[in-house]
Formats: sequence, structure tokens, C-alpha cells
Amino acid sequence: MRPRTLRNLLLLLVFGLAALLLAAACDDEEEEPAPEPTATAGEVPEETPEAIDISGVEELADGTLTIGSDIAYAPMEFYQEGTEIADGLDVDLAKAIAAELGVDVEFVNSGFDGLIPALNANDFDIIVSSMTITETRQQEVDFVPYLNVGTGILVPAGNPDTIQELADLCGLTVAVQLGTIQETMVRDQSAQCAEEIEVVVFDTNPLAVEDLRTGGADANLSDYPVAYLDAQVSEGALEVLTVQLDPAPYGIAVRKTSTALRAVLEEAVTAVKASGDYDQILDKWDLGSAALD
Repeated sequence: MRPRTLRNLLLLLVFGLAALLLAAACDDEEEEPAPEPTATAGEVPEETPEAIDISGVEELADGTLTIGSDIAYAPMEFYQEGTEIADGLDVDLAKAIAAELGVDVEFVNSGFDGLIPALNANDFDIIVSSMTITETRQQEVDFVPYLNVGTGILVPAGNPDTIQELADLCGLTVAVQLGTIQETMVRDQSAQCAEEIEVVVFDTNPLAVEDLRTGGADANLSDYPVAYLDAQVSEGALEVLTVQLDPAPYGIAVRKTSTALRAVLEEAVTAVKASGDYDQILDKWDLGSAALD
């Protein structure tokens, strides 16, 4: 073998060995797969809540939860000024419930006293309208409870008739909304009075409040959150008594035949509470004290 050839061969061997060593070094430097995360001792992995199954609910087959409501009862349900956009605690809660069910929501404005007949005539799927659960109403519809609220007494500033309780309304004029528990409450009290209460009934609560403001009535009864807000926006003309009469649950009204719908609504209300949205909605409207456990 010639010296030059031998030298070339030796060079090839050296370069080849170097290449092998370099390749081995690169393999060693490759990143090892990241270890799978492990749960810390005592830590429970979060579970994704299962979607509510609405496949068997006829009323939701169109992808929309249609809601009947008397949208003139701030802060529970009302139209934003100058618009047809519904707002309020009931509206926010209804939207949260619909989101849990995976459907859209549509509100149908209707007079309060006609809501239950309209529901039973299939004009909408449910009622969400600050409706207190009573034995009389339970004979016509079923309910899913969601809030606990009492009645407030709204009076002129300074409380000139020194009203402190329901019995103090005897002999006075009281303005109420048609079909409400307040109308029933005042009429029942009047039957016990030596001097009857003059009960003046209006289609909406704002009209009843206006009657009080203009001197046509001595007091107005409505759900406490509504009476409280009416006093706040009266520019000092009205005040609400601190007492709440007969606190009772509000309920989402459902037709007695809509058993599948009622079941998924109960699931949705539970889910809204578990997610924290329920408390956030109540806090937004300063009604955390009305939470229903």
C-alpha cells in the first residue's frame, strides 16, 4: 500500500470516528419527554360538569326557552330606558339557566294577572316574573323555587300615618298591582279591620306607585326589592319600611304537564348555584340576602 493511500485511509477513519462521537453526543442531548403531571397528595382533580340532557324535553326542541314575564317590576324585570331590552335579576338568572340548558332565551311581555292562564294555553314555556309560590297558584302550575322575598310597604316620606305593620293600613287607601299576593294580603287584612281598607288596583306596579306619589293612596305594597328601589328613585318623596312581610319563595312556573322540562330546570338552577353565577347575579342587584338555600 502506498504511503499516501495509507494516510488517506487513516484520515477517513479519524473523521468517521469523530462523526460517530458527535452523533452520540447529540442523542444524549435530546430532551427527554416531559413527565406526566401528577396530582398533589390530597388534591382532587377537577371534573368537567356533564351537560344537561334536554333531548327528551319537547318545549326545548326548537332550541329556545320562551319565558312569560310582566316586564315592569324593577329591579326584578324591566326594560332598559328607551329600549326593548329586558334587564333585571330575573332576566339575568333566566339567561344563566338557558345557558346551562344550551338553548337561547326569548321573553314575552304579558300582564301579571294573565301569566298563568297564558302559560297553560301554551303561549310560552315557563314564567319567570317574581312570582311568589302560593297554595292557590300550585293548584294551577308547578314551581321551581329560586329566591326568597317578602313584601315591602312603601309610604310618603316621613310616614305621616305612622304605619308599622299590616294592621295599621285599616281605614287607609292602599294601591297594589292586580293579581299579586299583595292584593290578596291587603284584602284579607281589610276583612279583619273595624274600618275597611280602600284597595285601589292597577295593571302594573309603577302605576300604583304613581298613585301613591300623587296622593291618591296612603301606601303601596309590592315585593320588598321593588319597594326598596321605588323609594331610592323617588328623590326623597317616598320611603320603604324596614319590615318585610311574610317572606316566601319565588318560583319558576311550569305547566303541570311539563314534567321533563321541570326536571331539567331544577338541574339548571342547581348548576347555576354550583358555578357561582347565582351569587354573582344576586350581588349585582344587591339582593344577596334573598338567596334561597
